[in-house]
Amino acid sequence: MKTPIELDRYSCNWIGGERVQGTAAMEVENPATGRTIARVPDLEDEAVDRAIESAGQAFDSWSRLPAGVRAGYLNEWAQRLLDHSEELASLLTLEQGKPLVESRGEIAGAAAIIRWYAEEGKRAYGEIIPASNEGQQLLVYREAAGVVGLITPMNFPAATVARKVAPALAAGCTLVLKPAETTPLTAIALFDHLMATGIPAGAANLVTGEAARIGARLMAHPAIRKISFTGSTRIGKLLMEQAARTVKKVSLELGGNSPVIVFPDADPEKAAADIVANKFENCGQVCNGINRIYVHEDIRDAFVAALLSRVRRLRTGPGLSEGADVGPLISGAALAKVERLVGDAVAKGGELLAGGRRLQAEPYADGYFYAPTLIAGVTGEMDIAREEIFGPVAPVLAFRTEEEVVAAANDTDYGLAAYVYTQNFARIHRMIRVLKTGNIGVNGTSLAYPQAPFGGVKESGIGREGGRQGLEEYTVLKYVALTTE
Repeated sequence: MKTPIELDRYSCNWIGGERVQGTAAMEVENPATGRTIARVPDLEDEAVDRAIESAGQAFDSWSRLPAGVRAGYLNEWAQRLLDHSEELASLLTLEQGKPLVESRGEIAGAAAIIRWYAEEGKRAYGEIIPASNEGQQLLVYREAAGVVGLITPMNFPAATVARKVAPALAAGCTLVLKPAETTPLTAIALFDHLMATGIPAGAANLVTGEAARIGARLMAHPAIRKISFTGSTRIGKLLMEQAARTVKKVSLELGGNSPVIVFPDADPEKAAADIVANKFENCGQVCNGINRIYVHEDIRDAFVAALLSRVRRLRTGPGLSEGADVGPLISGAALAKVERLVGDAVAKGGELLAGGRRLQAEPYADGYFYAPTLIAGVTGEMDIAREEIFGPVAPVLAFRTEEEVVAAANDTDYGLAAYVYTQNFARIHRMIRVLKTGNIGVNGTSLAYPQAPFGGVKESGIGREGGRQGLEEYTVLKYVALTTE
């Protein structure tokens, strides 16, 4: 296969507006083949500190620029991504594995996010509060938080970069980005285009390397005033502990165990189509992806049949191949986790209706492919109902009453997303009130939009990305009591 992009071009980092190489390197592999496709720097601590200091030196001048000037850089960045969307999408699929059609949508979505924050940065308003005394004004200013550290995951290596970098720059912050070890090339390519806008040196910096070491460096440095992290709950808790030492502001989007509840009055065809599209997007590696499918016992058999017919039609293959619906998992460890969860479910009485195995014949032999899987008869005691699957497996659980299913849906440490299918208007409002989650989809499974705040409750995180709230995460308030007489 001919590589769609010169991969050696993305073997660098960006510090202070300059390309930087490290003395050590980390391998990046194609999950569809298991083969190394590139090497990126494994930066030493001194270089990470230099990136932080570069952002610190750039902060005053960048934060004082008019919001419209900052917007100009962001809009040009977005346009460059659109102008080079096909090669960026091919690169994304090559290192992450998702089907090319999904990668194309992600690049377009990243550009839309950047453009939205270019405009929203112009609306970071303060307040004038009615005073208590004559001759006094009470003013509230909203200012950039300072230098921020951004840590992004592997599953959406373009969209999550945009969702963090764009609001940070729009708010007036300068930044150091640390992309996932498995998918750094997309982030580096996006930064190449950001640097090509002529953005002032040091405003945006990118470092790659061993996650725990670089993360600890970002957390320990006093110049970093805010951290935004998307990833596992385990790592999020560790970062919160580290942030306490210098009292950094944090926003965390962490794990999920998202339920969908299908009531007997739901539109069955729409619900089945939506659930399969959501569950198997990006090989199930979506933070707000459906993890548990609760179906009312009166429609269970018919609904499972509708799900099964759609799962069986899914085509698995390398993301760059024609017609692939589902690509590989990101790594051998991810594959092993899915195998463990499915094995536990079957051993405890789950009914395997489709899939349930690793794909090992050609063209899957050297990659991390798992067959799209549907399991019925799942119970709350199975690991697959308790843990985030992050793979192409759809577990179905039956329920009898509304009270029963609400208790089951809420019986988790997570609270990122939930979905409900019903035509009953009163039930919709009850579900909105009683489900303990940060995001709810009603009769649909699309949640992530630039203008809407996205984030979790409980152990799914704190803070929000998207919307004006996503911009506010990168600001701090300054209150002034001004005596005028």
